[in-house]
Amino acid sequence: MAKVTRDDVARLAGTSTAVVSYVINNGPRPVAPATRERVLAAIKELGYRPDRVAQAMASRRTDLIGLIVPDARQPFFGEMAHAVERAAAERGKMVLVGNSDYLAERELHYLRAFLGMRVAGLILISQGLSDLAAAEIEAWDARVVLMHERPEAIDEFAVMTDDLGGAQLATRHLLEHGHPYVACLGGTEDTPTVGDPVADHVEGWRRAMREAGKSIEGRLFQAPYDRYEAYQVALKLLSGPDRPPAIMCATDDQAIGLLRAARELRIDVPGELAVAGFDDVKEAALTDPPLTTVASDREAMARAAVDLVLDDALRVVGSRRERLRQFPSRLVVRRSCGCGT
Repeated sequence: MAKVTRDDVARLAGTSTAVVSYVINNGPRPVAPATRERVLAAIKELGYRPDRVAQAMASRRTDLIGLIVPDARQPFFGEMAHAVERAAAERGKMVLVGNSDYLAERELHYLRAFLGMRVAGLILISQGLSDLAAAEIEAWDARVVLMHERPEAIDEFAVMTDDLGGAQLATRHLLEHGHPYVACLGGTEDTPTVGDPVADHVEGWRRAMREAGKSIEGRLFQAPYDRYEAYQVALKLLSGPDRPPAIMCATDDQAIGLLRAARELRIDVPGELAVAGFDDVKEAALTDPPLTTVASDREAMARAAVDLVLDDALRVVGSRRERLRQFPSRLVVRRSCGCGT
C-alpha cells in the first residue's frame, strides 16, 4: 500500500500543501476555519501521519525543545519544567529534560546531546554557564533562552524574575515586625557570586539590612538548597547560643527544612523565630505554619521562554534590556513571618 503524503491530503482537501503544513504545525500562518476542517477531515480519511524524521532532516530542526535544570527533584525546578512542558505543548512541541545536578560537566553533556538531536531550541537553567558550554552553544548556532539569570558568557536571551528585589521585599517585611535583625540562609561555598539567583537573594538581603542600618556581620549562613540537608544545618544553627530572631531563606526548600528543625527543637514559629522563603512552591502553603515567601509567575515565564525559542520576530537584536524579559516578584504573606497570629 502506497504511503499517504501531504500532496494526497492537499488534493483531497482542495488546497495547497503549504496550507496543509500550516494546519499540521498550527502556523506560522492562520488558516480559515472551514479550510482547516477540510484539511483535518482529509487527514482523518486518508490516515495521514506526518513524517517527523523527514521534516527534521529537511528543516534541520525537530519538534523538540531541550530543557536543562539543576535538579528536577526540587519543587521549584519541577514546577518550572511542568510549566515549560505545558507551554511547549500549546505550540505543538515536546520537551526533553536533563538534570545537571549542579555539575558543569553534566550540563555540558546534556547540552551536546540535545543539540545533536537537532532540538528546535534550548531552555537552560544554569548555576553558572561554563566557557565550554558557551563555546558549544556558539559552535552550533543554537537557539538558547536562559532562565534565572543571564551570564555574560554568551549573547543570548533570558527570562528571569526579580530575584534581588524579591529578597529585599521579604527581608524588609521581617524587619517591619520589629526584629533586631534578620539572618540569611544562603547557598553553599560553590554558589557563584554573580549570575546565580541565590547570589541575588543574598544580595537583596544585604541591601535591605543595610538600608535599615543593620549589621550583616556573622549573619549569613551557608546551606545546601534541598530541604533535607538544610534541615541538618538548621538543627545546628537553631540549637546554638546565638539563635537568630528571624531568617530569610534563599529557597523555600531551605525554609521547609528550617521549619522542620524548629519544630523538632520546640521553637515556636513565628513566636520565637520568624521565617520567610523564596519561590512559593506549592508546598509552602501546607507547612506548619504556612510559609511567607516570594512568588514569581512561572507560567508566564515558561510561555515567554518557549516563545523566544520558537519565534524569530521576538528575538530582537540590541541592548541587554531588549534581550531580557524580567518578571516582577511579589511577597506572599502567610503566618511564618508573624502575620495573622
